[in-house]
Amino acid sequence: MLKIYNSLSKEKETFSPIRPGHVGMYVCGPTVYSNLHLGNLRTFMSFDMIFRYLLHLGYKVRYVRNITDVGHLVGDIDDGEDKIAKKARLEQLEPMEVVQRYTVDLHDILNRFNLLPPSIEPTATGHIIEQINVIQKIIDNGYAYESNGSVYFDLAKYNQDYEYGVLSHRKLEDMVGNSRKLSGQSDKHNEHDFAMWKRANSKQLMRWPSPWGDGFPGWHTECTTMSTKYLGEKFDIHGGGMDLKFPHHECEIAQGVAYTGNAPVNYWIHANLLTLNGKKMAKSSGNNILPGEILSGASPFLSKAYSSSVIRFLMMQTHYRSIMDFSDDAIFAADKGYNRLMKSVETLQKLEAGGMSTLDILPWRNNCYEAMNDDFNTPILISQLFEAVNFINLLKNKSASLIATDLDLFTRLMSGFVYDVLGLGKTSEINEGHNEKLDGTINLLIEMRNSARADHNYVVSDQIRDGLEMLGIQLNDAKEGTTFSY
Repeated sequence: MLKIYNSLSKEKETFSPIRPGHVGMYVCGPTVYSNLHLGNLRTFMSFDMIFRYLLHLGYKVRYVRNITDVGHLVGDIDDGEDKIAKKARLEQLEPMEVVQRYTVDLHDILNRFNLLPPSIEPTATGHIIEQINVIQKIIDNGYAYESNGSVYFDLAKYNQDYEYGVLSHRKLEDMVGNSRKLSGQSDKHNEHDFAMWKRANSKQLMRWPSPWGDGFPGWHTECTTMSTKYLGEKFDIHGGGMDLKFPHHECEIAQGVAYTGNAPVNYWIHANLLTLNGKKMAKSSGNNILPGEILSGASPFLSKAYSSSVIRFLMMQTHYRSIMDFSDDAIFAADKGYNRLMKSVETLQKLEAGGMSTLDILPWRNNCYEAMNDDFNTPILISQLFEAVNFINLLKNKSASLIATDLDLFTRLMSGFVYDVLGLGKTSEINEGHNEKLDGTINLLIEMRNSARADHNYVVSDQIRDGLEMLGIQLNDAKEGTTFSY
């Protein structure tokens, strides 16, 4: 019996989907204005594992993960530029050029780390009409208002009829009492009201016509709109990173209730944060590493390159709700453990059945399912997989045996948990082996270029750089050294 920790109740609850045998799951996707960072990768990998396990249990899952390509404002407040529009202005590009570049990078990284594609991957810009309709309905229901071309959610009115803060367990009265008046928010009735539609200024590139004038949707609006469109007014699971619990998911709940009169989600799931060498990851401080740098080894934090499956294995060793610390020592140890596990799986495939079973596989199988049914406890599952490694060694050394039916069951279970649930190895490793060889070749060329530059041989160094660029490989020179991206 599967139990899931519900952030709404702060308890583990027995999972009971709205439609028997079917699961609707929505995960907040990235804002595509920069490269996917490692913390986001961990979040998406956690939900990939949940998606995989639900499929393993036999559920038919509709997994929706959106792409935010408009509406996410600088500082995550209701004033300032849209992050994608700002990036486009700084780089003198069309906003959709920025979106396309980073969406391609997103898919490349997720594919290389063997994440299954979602059932549906909607974009905010592809659902402008639907968002306008949702906003208008909430206005008609009395929980939003237009002001100077923008539309704001009326939190005070909502809080009179319902309760704002059910997910984060914050009280609107406390937030109002502990806050100070912010400048430039005279359009709002209340300083905590959040934008559902923002009026576009004369220089705004991303803008659409609406009943309230030209503008663009707010960040919270898009998720409410796309989740209800594809999963219905009430669905099973909504997830994302811990940092989205407030205000984003709290605002989604309020919008959902204001839109339909009912709480939109049964189970709220949040993946925890990731640190680097015990400190918060931040690009500004330099304590940061990108997923591609792990695969290429082009990072001062790593002693060498590692495969994507080793990274998956490392991340699955920490429960998705726990803070995970990423370090070279941790990944080095995970590399050893991963190789030991995969060699045992390969050995198991070659073993022959015996005339009798001297090992009892059923208690081990039950322990594996008990681990995963306890809020997707992958660390406990991995410990059970290494218990299976001991079984495999006994079988290999002829110290134990299994009849054909038991050996087949054992082999199928190991493959199911290692490949299908944890997403390790298998076909992705074939492409990855090619990528590792390519990355090694590029790093060798970077070393040759660095030597040429040290000798002031700029003709050769420029030839290497320009040649790689013609192949679609971009070199990035920085104080810490030269890295590359595809």
